[in-house]
Amino acid sequence: MMNWWKSLKGRVRFEEPLKNHTTFKIGGPAKFFIEPLDLKDLKQAASLAKTNDTPIFLLGSGSNVLVNDKGISGIVLQLSSPYFKKISRKNNFFEIGSGLLLARLVKYALERSLSGVEFLASIPGTVGGALAMNAGAWGKDIGNIIEKVTVMDYNGNIKILSRKNIKLEYRKSSLSKYIILSCRIRLVKKHKQEIRDTMRKYIKFRQNSQESYYSNAGCIFKNPSLIESAGRLIDLCSLKNKRIGGACVSQKHANFIINRENAKAGDVLKLMNLIETKVKQRFNINLEPEIKIWK
Repeated sequence: MMNWWKSLKGRVRFEEPLKNHTTFKIGGPAKFFIEPLDLKDLKQAASLAKTNDTPIFLLGSGSNVLVNDKGISGIVLQLSSPYFKKISRKNNFFEIGSGLLLARLVKYALERSLSGVEFLASIPGTVGGALAMNAGAWGKDIGNIIEKVTVMDYNGNIKILSRKNIKLEYRKSSLSKYIILSCRIRLVKKHKQEIRDTMRKYIKFRQNSQESYYSNAGCIFKNPSLIESAGRLIDLCSLKNKRIGGACVSQKHANFIINRENAKAGDVLKLMNLIETKVKQRFNINLEPEIKIWK
């Protein structure tokens, strides 16, 4: 069907460079880059994609993804319109739109002296992206605070999933097979200064221990266990500052690969392969990527 996208009300761009939408600043163009206006528009985009047999890729803030150099031949959907960033409150329960940035959620809670999301302070990304990968830090993850999640499958069907019906694992959840629309969380009242102090502690530790100067996608590999970190294993293999093309292992945190100088996705993948090989040879441990790789 020719010009199928013209029926959409949201913003549609063609051959949009994805490096402009990822924190890695890496990636070729998306054939279609669509920001639906609202739920109806999202349903229509999903329906049109199915009719035209076009794959859909969901993009949050692009903080945990590596896009290949050739780009994406399908549709990249980003729920960035105000409709998908709403926050509504009923007593201590909050309905949070999936397109809302985690930073906005943390600020919202702090301003109202509400506790429960301090551990998300300074973590980049959107609520939807965090839910899909069960993001977290300091021994906590977002799966611990959700009550319900509203999702849409790729046929346009809406479902409300209670926490007990969601499979949550370390940096993984069963929500990744859906288009996440919103979630309900519960926050509790606490003294604002106590919340602020906790957030500052987390932020300071992150600033002191993690890479922020160069473009990156956060931790590249999952920690193999609760007692063993991927960063430590990579460091013990003397791979800090190891460089392939424009990609380089961070000197500050060995589990970060930085875009040192116009890195390509291919450079990052080669460096990841080298890291996996070295860690396997020395420790007999298989590292698993934490970032999503779009091929």
